[in-house]
Amino acid sequence: MRDDTTGQSVLFPELFGKKLVAKFDQRQGSSDGGAILLKAADERLGLSAALAGSLRDRRQPGKIEHTVHELLSQRLYAIACGYEDCNDAARLASDPVHRLLARGEASAQALLASQSTLSRFENAADRASLYPMSVALAACVIERHRRRLGKRQVRHVRIDLDPTDDPTHGAQQLRFFNGHDDSWCYLPMAGFVTFNDEPDQYLFCYVLRPGNAPARAGAIGILSRIIERVREAFPKARILVRLDGGFAGPALLNFLDDSDVDYLVGMAENKVLARRARRRMGRARRLSRRRNKTANVFGETRYAARSWKKRTRRVLIKAEVVRAPGKSPTDNARFVVTNLRQSPRYLYKRVYCGRGDIENRIKELHHGLQIDRTSCTSFLANQLRVLITAAAYLLMQEVRLAAKGTSCERAQVSTLRDRLIKLGAWIETSVRRIVLHLPKNTPHRCEWQRIARSLGAVPA
Repeated sequence: MRDDTTGQSVLFPELFGKKLVAKFDQRQGSSDGGAILLKAADERLGLSAALAGSLRDRRQPGKIEHTVHELLSQRLYAIACGYEDCNDAARLASDPVHRLLARGEASAQALLASQSTLSRFENAADRASLYPMSVALAACVIERHRRRLGKRQVRHVRIDLDPTDDPTHGAQQLRFFNGHDDSWCYLPMAGFVTFNDEPDQYLFCYVLRPGNAPARAGAIGILSRIIERVREAFPKARILVRLDGGFAGPALLNFLDDSDVDYLVGMAENKVLARRARRRMGRARRLSRRRNKTANVFGETRYAARSWKKRTRRVLIKAEVVRAPGKSPTDNARFVVTNLRQSPRYLYKRVYCGRGDIENRIKELHHGLQIDRTSCTSFLANQLRVLITAAAYLLMQEVRLAAKGTSCERAQVSTLRDRLIKLGAWIETSVRRIVLHLPKNTPHRCEWQRIARSLGAVPA
């Protein structure tokens, strides 16, 4: 806060039987003392350095006060701490913890960049920088888990892509009305990767797309890059790609077949598939009436769409009748094309349906980090914003990974922030060291210390 407000105080004369005065006068204080964990996670991933190295700096060297790395780090840590707007920079410029995170020192001379400087930084993004930045993001994720798991310990890698909606409320470039979502929006694509039987799905890409983009737009390019990188890092692993029905075009299916990967891809219903599912739908209706609850029957067929040019593939069939209290029974036939050989029930319920958990990860991105705060006019500036927000999510995922064995190991981003990041602190600096004073009675003190040790801290 500015000097003209820090000296002001408020008085509560009758709350506790004696006067209570609240003053905002702690110049070396911060409400984000626990954010040091984010810095440790960043150092382990090498994330901010890799992303900043992809950005070109066209400014005049003699007029530079903040390096590209500092500007990117400032936005990265601010978003992870819950300050998603560029306007928040005006309040954080003198915060000692944020100065320490972004500039490496907490002194009053190390002021952070202003909102206008950060806005110019975002709007300077170009395609030549954003593409290698996206590649660097995926490379950091794969390399981190290669070091964690080892080349030969990974047997299975699952790759999931899912489009989501990003409603816009201005005149942003390439925003279009989307009838399916009934809004003016962008349609970004999120990609996640999972190793072996681990429950965690790690974000590796977040690509902003125009609001009228078809679901499969850009999918082949994303998949080709990540498959190549996964094979380099884990040569013994078998790769499984799971996609929903919007992706099932002939070009993508041919790509998956030619790439020698396993896949499960949802398909939209058509007249031929509906006819082949008719007998199973009849069985599902009889089961549902007899049991008076939702029932499903699984099967399979060999199918070749006209656009597939006589290339026959295995299609799983789930014939389902859904019953809900107070509603009439509803038929719900589903189809999934695959090259796997296991039973239809196992593949659909145990493998394909597992991809649904990425909806929770996307909700974290939207509600925990506000990745849909794409309010810049320029499309490329908004792409830079979502990439930095995706990087902030990677830091939170790294903190959550370090929290294994604690009450925070499955916590959402907002819970991690409340428990571990939002700690009142004041900083004491000397020639030899920086001391971060945190509340002694912090409720999750033990978890914080355990996570800090997992991220490289040692007992003082």
